[in-house]
Amino acid sequence: MHNKLANSQSPSKPYADRLVVPVRELHAGHRDEILRHLLLLNEEDRRLRFGTQTPDEVIRHYVGSLDFNRDAVFGSFNSQLSLIGMAHLAYLPRTKGQPHAAEFGVSVLPDGRGQGIGTALLARASVHSRNTRIEILFVHCLANNRAMMHLAQKAGMRVEYAYGDADAYLKLPPANSGTIVEEASNEQWADFDYAIKENLKRSNDAWSWFLGRRLVRPT
Repeated sequence: MHNKLANSQSPSKPYADRLVVPVRELHAGHRDEILRHLLLLNEEDRRLRFGTQTPDEVIRHYVGSLDFNRDAVFGSFNSQLSLIGMAHLAYLPRTKGQPHAAEFGVSVLPDGRGQGIGTALLARASVHSRNTRIEILFVHCLANNRAMMHLAQKAGMRVEYAYGDADAYLKLPPANSGTIVEEASNEQWADFDYAIKENLKRSNDAWSWFLGRRLVRPT
């Protein structure tokens, strides 16, 4: 696999779509939200995300073993502060003479599909990869994962198929002052968006409670 990474070619135009969906970097405190998100995936969605049938206990082990100090995890939240889309950027072991690579995996719940969430998560991961000196962004999935293949091809990734699997590669240019500012701005925007949604949710919850409460008149 590393030989393939070394031979990857840059796309004619590096992937740099403007983010239209707020994406936050997640930390260990989001582990419960990540678990809840993945458990909501149906059997077929789990197979496409992890490449095999994935029961609940396997997902729990996966979430419990996430290392937020080594890898990067990103998420997109809906108006109810539910994690609607989640991406894991796993840094691959360094090999002497080979480019530093990271593997990208993503899942989006049905209610969030077709809204550009997967695109935004990949764009966010690409910028973060550049800023952390990743040279190759790598995706491994089932060849019949049409959504992932569409996302990879849209990003300009080189795709190879073999034995029912697919590998996609994107050679990343080095970081610069623009990518550093872009990532910081994206994170601030995502935090601001989350704060607004949080305040609106609290307000809506308070009104729902108030309007749903039976009024007791004094005797």
